[in-house]
Amino acid sequence: MDKFSRNERYLIINADDLGMCHSSNEAIFKLFEDGFISSSTLMTPCPWVKEVAKYYRSHPDIDIGVHLTFTSEWKYYKWGPVTKNKIVDSLITEEGYFPERSEDVELRANREDVREEIKNQIDLAVKLGISPSHLDNHMGSLYGLTFGNSFLDIIFEFCQRYNFPFRLPKILDEEMKQGLPEAAISNYEKMIDIADQNGIKLIDHLISYSFSLEDGEDYTSFKERVISILRNLKPGINELYIHPGLNTEELKAINPHWEKRYMEFKLYQDEKLWKVLQEEGIKLIRWKDLRG
Repeated sequence: MDKFSRNERYLIINADDLGMCHSSNEAIFKLFEDGFISSSTLMTPCPWVKEVAKYYRSHPDIDIGVHLTFTSEWKYYKWGPVTKNKIVDSLITEEGYFPERSEDVELRANREDVREEIKNQIDLAVKLGISPSHLDNHMGSLYGLTFGNSFLDIIFEFCQRYNFPFRLPKILDEEMKQGLPEAAISNYEKMIDIADQNGIKLIDHLISYSFSLEDGEDYTSFKERVISILRNLKPGINELYIHPGLNTEELKAINPHWEKRYMEFKLYQDEKLWKVLQEEGIKLIRWKDLRG
């Protein structure tokens, strides 16, 4: 782990879906300004990406990666490839948008189209004036988690080229393995080895929770769940990825799970959460710190 002690607990709190809509942007900007998140990842195909570019110009020290996007999951709010110089038909529906489901990416995407779109999503971030800190993948659409048809090796080409760390936990716990086909697990383990051999920086543990309201869940029970997660962090580099949003008519129209996103926005400003980090001696780090 180089400069990181194997006995210490490190945490990256990454806000996904930057650029998706104005409500997401405003929530993430606020959390950045108050120091409550360590990084975020940008969806370059989405409509509000230029607002992020404007914000970044006045906050160049914030940690923003590229949230490689190959799905468009919302019913009435859609986006498609940033690639304009070539035809990438294998990545889109008949309407010209990305598909809603990750499994459709596995079934239909051509490897050269994926490579071209990854390149162009990174290039667009750079053209907008953003210096990306790392890569991850929206909805895990390129991981091969359904049928084992993974595009991680293509992502690794860009990680090596630009010295990008990547969201791929070295340790796949039993809960994460449940429901994955053998082909997906086998390929996953192979990719971990390839990343290690090529010096691509990865996290040790990836942490998440349900992104929709669970039965009987309210803010208090949600907060207690996250506090429990924090108190039980394992040694090494952990990433907790979140999806904060404001309580707006815009977000309500886009996302049926808007309440959970607003809960997340409130939670990561809650002093109790930050007191727990201090009590537990958990060190908050950024993706940039992994680059050396």
